[in-house]
Amino acid sequence: NFIEEFYKIIDRLKEKQGGFFTLADTLKNKCLPPRGVYYFFDETEPRTHSGYGPRVVRVGTHGLTVGSKSSLRSRLAQHRGTISTKSGNHRGSIFRLLVGQSLISAEKLYVPTWGLKGDIKRASQATGVPSDALRAMESPIEIRVSSYISQLPLVVVDVSDEPSPNSLRSYIENNSIALLSNYNKQPLDNPSPHWLGNFSNREKVRRSGLWNSEKVDGTVDLNLLTAMNNLL
Repeated sequence: NFIEEFYKIIDRLKEKQGGFFTLADTLKNKCLPPRGVYYFFDETEPRTHSGYGPRVVRVGTHGLTVGSKSSLRSRLAQHRGTISTKSGNHRGSIFRLLVGQSLISAEKLYVPTWGLKGDIKRASQATGVPSDALRAMESPIEIRVSSYISQLPLVVVDVSDEPSPNSLRSYIENNSIALLSNYNKQPLDNPSPHWLGNFSNREKVRRSGLWNSEKVDGTVDLNLLTAMNNLL
């Protein structure tokens, strides 16, 4: 079973890093690779077809444009949010945006500016609401998003080739998402009824079972497992 073999490789990579990380200890880890692919798990989301243990709920990497200076550490820090305030910036992290929107939908909250524009300044200009007031309005959700994401364990895979859309990092991210996604195919490892992503306003999140809204409709290259085994 392809997906079972995938999880066996992830388990070996997890052992190699010394067990699951959390965002807090990952970002304190001086051995965190400068570039890589990350896999977030949800311990309240059991696998149902591919073996035992929690399922992956988010796959990602960082800057893939040629010349990008983005690091794995900086990308994970964007997802984690700000330590001092326990808040964050969902406009800088699609992961945070998706989780926050699902919280808002699940609890029928009114936060009309969530996800509006690409930065707080432009959102302020579009609404006529001062930036500080916007931040204050969105902050309770940002804090809850930080709490939610910080509880998810993760595995980090060291893939240190140069940034490029054709890089090994891009290949592994794209194909991992395609493999784990349930979008438009016979579901494997279905999300549980209480998974927060079921409340997403994005069909691809709901139907894929992942906190990913892109690449979920891709086709898996069967060389993925060989490429990942080579990283062990």
